[in-house]
Amino acid sequence: MLIGIDVGGTTTDAVLIRNGEIYSTAKVPTDSGNLLKSLLSALDEVSRGVPPERFERVVFSTTVITNLIAEGKTDRVALLLVPGPGVNPESYNFPGSFFLEKGAMDYRGREIQPLDEAEVREIVSRIREQGFSRIAVVSKFGQRNPSHELRIEKIVRGLYPGCKVELGHKVSGKLNFPRRVATSMLASATGEHYRKFVAELRKALEEREIRALVYILKADGGTLPIERSIEFPVETIFSGPAASTIGALALSPEKQTSVVVDIGGTTTDLALILSGKPLIASKGARLGDFLTHVRAFAVRSIAVGGDSTIRVKEMGNGLKNVAIGPERAGPAYCMGGGEPTPTDALRLLGLIEVGDPDRAREAVASVASRLGKSEVETASLIVDIAAEMVAQAVREMFLEWEQEPAYRIWEVLQKKKERPENVVGIGGGAKGLISRIAEKLNSRPVIPKHAEVGNAIGAAVARPTLTLNLRIDTQQKVYSVAEEGEIISLNSTDIGNFNRMRSEEAEDFAKKLLRERAEAFGISEYMDEAEVVSSEVFNVVEGWFTAGRLFDVSMQIPAGLISDWERRERA
Repeated sequence: MLIGIDVGGTTTDAVLIRNGEIYSTAKVPTDSGNLLKSLLSALDEVSRGVPPERFERVVFSTTVITNLIAEGKTDRVALLLVPGPGVNPESYNFPGSFFLEKGAMDYRGREIQPLDEAEVREIVSRIREQGFSRIAVVSKFGQRNPSHELRIEKIVRGLYPGCKVELGHKVSGKLNFPRRVATSMLASATGEHYRKFVAELRKALEEREIRALVYILKADGGTLPIERSIEFPVETIFSGPAASTIGALALSPEKQTSVVVDIGGTTTDLALILSGKPLIASKGARLGDFLTHVRAFAVRSIAVGGDSTIRVKEMGNGLKNVAIGPERAGPAYCMGGGEPTPTDALRLLGLIEVGDPDRAREAVASVASRLGKSEVETASLIVDIAAEMVAQAVREMFLEWEQEPAYRIWEVLQKKKERPENVVGIGGGAKGLISRIAEKLNSRPVIPKHAEVGNAIGAAVARPTLTLNLRIDTQQKVYSVAEEGEIISLNSTDIGNFNRMRSEEAEDFAKKLLRERAEAFGISEYMDEAEVVSSEVFNVVEGWFTAGRLFDVSMQIPAGLISDWERRERA
């Protein structure tokens, strides 16, 4: 038995799967002030009457990190940066307060300017005086040689023992200094809150005598054992859109290309599946004004949902029209709320069967009287406007999707420019809106069975993902794995003559290291799915001779479905 639970802005959905079939589902209201309560309420509801020892796997999709950032409840973090030459920190809008320190590494990790340790001590004293209890230390090219970051950490420990220190090279090993700064800051600002959440969740599961494997869904649609997720809290942002994307992958036609439209109560999330593979954002997840190194699907959330508030607006010359959202004043009127919503219009038209039909009619009538239209005309207008808002967002999103390298490659393989054939509807509002959205996009509507809990299904059947970025410098006789943050001598490996290494050997070595990493994470069963994302080699030339080679290999266990999920009935 598998359990998947997804926290949405309006409801928290849960599903229990037994032998590849949906056994039970549950929906409970989301308490944004107590997400743990919402998760546990959904868990208790969906598992009622089932002995806890029968559960094999429990996966949570949570908005803990996203909410902390959106609500400004993260901890204050001081950024201690070592930017080196070529970077003017004043030109970047770094989050939080930052302090600059002298010192530099080159792109190969060779020190070209030592740290000014006296200045480091002075900066740490200033940080302490200003009341910061957390410091994120990030040096340019620190992932190629973390010695400066490690030395600063040691100085901080000596001068400010109670301070929590986050090191940039441990948070991300990828190039792009500003993104690494933003990611490190967010990891430090949210880490303590996330650890507390995980501890409380583990305690609650123990009280329920649930001994199953427990995972957290990440932004890239993969799962991570909950104990290991503590090391990477920011990877859990945007797990909701990831859940809907994997849910669509699990429930819709296999290996087809589809736009995923997840219609919730508060927002609608958009994603893209290309020939059976979700599109990954090449620049990482975006949080407000900041790009990060968090691997994530290329998704967008728009502020229109089933519970969005409907207003009548004056157009001039006595004309009036309907405005939908972005506000949400609670549940739909037919569900006990106080304002008319698209859900009420869908209910009046008989497109969905939730809530009180009399209250739905009352809500639509309050809008119709101001427009001078009938109730049915008004309901149809509301549904059409909501569908057009989503369709227009999809059109705009394609302009962004088309800039992604994976999308461009897909178009080349298709040998023609075309739009995806399906619009897959996930979420409670899918049944009422997807057909109209698909019609506006000239695509085929697909509303899978159990679409209303598609996010929870996506969480339940998502398999683990893992990435590894290997860099080998044969001249310096060292290699490093970006995700581990260590510089290791090639002499310690079983590689033979690494001076004559070829790309194939570098890729084999990367796969070996990925397997070891997967075993440490407890997810090695999916190593057969591992693939090379990119592989590059550069010659190091001194004088007229090649003095060595630089290899950069990126490998991954990509997003997908767990092996025992059987694709059954499809829309």
